[in-house]
Amino acid sequence: MILVLGDSLSAEYGLKRGEGWVPLLEKRLAQQKIAASVVNASISGDTSSGGRARFPALLTQHKPTHVVLELGANDALRGLPLTNTEDNLLQITKAAQAAGARVLIVGIQVPPNYGGDYTRRFEAVFAKVAGATKSALVPFLLKGVADAPDAMTLFQADRIHPTAAAQPQILDNVWLELRKLLPK
Repeated sequence: MILVLGDSLSAEYGLKRGEGWVPLLEKRLAQQKIAASVVNASISGDTSSGGRARFPALLTQHKPTHVVLELGANDALRGLPLTNTEDNLLQITKAAQAAGARVLIVGIQVPPNYGGDYTRRFEAVFAKVAGATKSALVPFLLKGVADAPDAMTLFQADRIHPTAAAQPQILDNVWLELRKLLPK
């Protein structure tokens, strides 16, 4: 069982149910005849501390074999200390691993208006946690979306949340690393 612990980028914010990358993941697993169910425990607006608070109950309830950890974007948008984000992601990952789950950490980047130093340090948090826990890593969830030549057409009017048209690319970004963790 794959548990996705994320924020609005995984919770289908502004999309019709079934259009987001997580439901597309379920379809891909079925198409490739990989026997794995998916639970989407993502909540729009969630921070790493919110995910950390919810995680023990999710572990107990679902007993996942894999955890896709996609949190941190809202920490940055709220200007929360990077040390807190890093610690929260580290503790979630360690708890998942202690329960026997393999973890895929999904990184995100913030716009450059946060300043070069903050932008670099924020991006590095995900790789740092993945390295410290020997977890798999997707460096940038929105690769091929936010940096696409036609990027603005792939975002909703808020310029934060990807459209339905962007979801297959987002799934491909996650799938590239997640597939390596799943049974052959």
